[in-house]
Amino acid sequence: MSADQSAQDNRAAHDNRAASPRILCLANQKGGVGKTTTAINLGTALAAIGEKGLLIDLDPQGNASTGLGVSQNDRATTSFDVLLDECTLSDAVRGTAVPGFDLLPASMDLLGVEVELADNPRRMHRLADALAALPDLQAAGGGHYQYVLIDCPPSLNMLTLNAMVAAQSVLVPLQCEFFALEGLSQLTQTIEQVRQSLNPALDIQGIVLTMYDLRNNLSGQVEADVRGHFGSLVYQSVIPRNVRVSEAPSFGKPALLYDHKCSGSQAYMRLASELIQRERERAAAA
Repeated sequence: MSADQSAQDNRAAHDNRAASPRILCLANQKGGVGKTTTAINLGTALAAIGEKGLLIDLDPQGNASTGLGVSQNDRATTSFDVLLDECTLSDAVRGTAVPGFDLLPASMDLLGVEVELADNPRRMHRLADALAALPDLQAAGGGHYQYVLIDCPPSLNMLTLNAMVAAQSVLVPLQCEFFALEGLSQLTQTIEQVRQSLNPALDIQGIVLTMYDLRNNLSGQVEADVRGHFGSLVYQSVIPRNVRVSEAPSFGKPALLYDHKCSGSQAYMRLASELIQRERERAAAA
């Protein structure tokens, strides 16, 4: 091989790595922790900073899809169709009201995915197989995705396992409440099991404290406990309880479009900046 050919191959390899997005699944086996809210608003904040993203809705409730303004009647192709290989990812992905932030919507059909794939030997790898072609998938507004966020259901099932097999890291939203550490302990055990059996590269990207109430001493106690156990894994950015963030989904908008000045929106902007910084440090250390 000539030196010129070798240099071209090295450049091509670098371009492929640059085009490959960072895939993060947002997971917590406990419901009501702000997981979907974080998926919607973190993705929106990343797009506002200039990082193109794709949100994959894997929750049969489809709340992430609703929160981005996609009604139940406007979901002709969904993540269910992609998992069953009835369409490609590019067929099902659609743009949203947020420039640079696209969506693979979900529907109640996902409730039947375990039955549909029961005899499929690669049933735990269906999403990973679909994402394998992602570097060639163009974002709705052009260009490639820098981030893929997967919104998981609040339980350990085939959908959550598909997300963890497809992802490189898990981002854990954690509500500041009494049972937070107990649920987090269960989740870390699940991640370790997935790492041992299905995805050796999987790790925890970070833990995001959500629904933080400055007026409640319990929030501060939970924060101290979580930081004491997990140290630097816990993001410095904390998401407060905020009425405007809670109202936004009923209008089919991320909080940053509904009220970009509210404390919740500003917290998600800080979280996005911190995530990007973490990812740059990770890439530099690799």
